[in-house]
Amino acid sequence: MAAISGLATAAGTARFRDRGMGRRKLPATHFRSAPGGLQLSSIGLGTYIGRPDAPTDLAVEQAVGLCLASGRINVLDTAINYRYQRAERSIGRSLGRAISDSVVARDEIFVSTKNGYLAPDGEADVGPQPWIERELLRPGILRPSDIVDGSHAMSRAFLADQFARSQKNLGLASIDLMYLHNAGDAQLPVVGHDEFYQRLETAFTFYESLRDRGDLGAYGIATWDCLRVPRSEAGHLELEEVVRLAETVGGKDHGFRYVQFPFNLAMPEAVRLRTQTAGGERLSLFDAVRKLGLGTFTSVPLFQGQLAREGPEAESLTAAQTALQFARSAPGTLAALVGQKSPEHLAENLKLAETPPWDDAEFRVWLT
Repeated sequence: MAAISGLATAAGTARFRDRGMGRRKLPATHFRSAPGGLQLSSIGLGTYIGRPDAPTDLAVEQAVGLCLASGRINVLDTAINYRYQRAERSIGRSLGRAISDSVVARDEIFVSTKNGYLAPDGEADVGPQPWIERELLRPGILRPSDIVDGSHAMSRAFLADQFARSQKNLGLASIDLMYLHNAGDAQLPVVGHDEFYQRLETAFTFYESLRDRGDLGAYGIATWDCLRVPRSEAGHLELEEVVRLAETVGGKDHGFRYVQFPFNLAMPEAVRLRTQTAGGERLSLFDAVRKLGLGTFTSVPLFQGQLAREGPEAESLTAAQTALQFARSAPGTLAALVGQKSPEHLAENLKLAETPPWDDAEFRVWLT
């Protein structure tokens, strides 16, 4: 089957938003304006957790289909290493069907994926290490010296190979957003500041070439600790410095437009701690992202299910909805990315789209 062409557009995502507000009576605040004028749902579908098997493939496909058909979610997030490439393929099959059946159009849906971690094929005829040897090392796509901590790489040849695999897995000719996956977390403490930024420059130069070809809409960094820890720690990444590098590589119209980091009731550091500097000011991560003109997606809003089981409950909301509401209400958030596969959990989270996100005062109550 031919790859589906196109990218999410301002006009297409506005069409999705307007249908949701009209047919589904969703509040306007459920949708957020992203770089480039895109209109994105404040809840996104994440696809990290799950076994690399056929039943999970089917569950993810059904979740994607329900999210799109609901008119409530037009943000899909994955990574090539999630479930050994099977998460991308699950999204690709379901999104392809939804577009073929005219449930949605390609320009209405924002698809992000990630590369950087070694990602053996969960459907291959060999195990992970033989697959890496056969597919990456033996052909010279990946050199042993490129690999950090046995699991991460960001050389141009490796990223090019991974991008092409993601295109094929997703069935898309163009990808809206490609993140470097935990590059700062994996590489900075090992290779040091100067070598890391040289590698980052190589990656950004490659991503800019993909934008020039029309294969990529934007790029960003998906992170865990590196943006939230103090400057004194070896793994700290200064976001303003990353933006300056992107400007050096791609000019003022560079494609570095998004960051992703964890944020939830149990991990509030991105609001509480001033770990970043922007324009000479010490700022929280959320404030720095806004000042630098970037878009924010947050991960693990349910703290990998723990807050859904044991978290507090706001009035008229379940524990899971309360945790998701907190994450999507943080000032500057585009979307909180939540993994949801079971029909019950999916219905619970989709129902929340009918509730406006908290205003700043309500959010601060839960922050304290």
